[in-house]
Amino acid sequence: MGYLGYIGMGFVMGSFLTKNIKTLRVLNMIGSVIFLIHGYVIQDPATAITNGALLTINTFRLAA
Repeated sequence: MGYLGYIGMGFVMGSFLTKNIKTLRVLNMIGSVIFLIHGYVIQDPATAITNGALLTINTFRLAA
């Protein structure tokens, strides 16, 4: 399951290469979901909590 972290990293890093803010947020949200799952699998609360918070923030900002 270690590959999940690398996939999440790809989405988060890729999100910052976009010019469109909506695309940035969507890609970042996908990365956050993957990192949230990764944090749960490796039993790392800090990773899970951080990415859960980022997912919430991006969802709120995308909807606003």
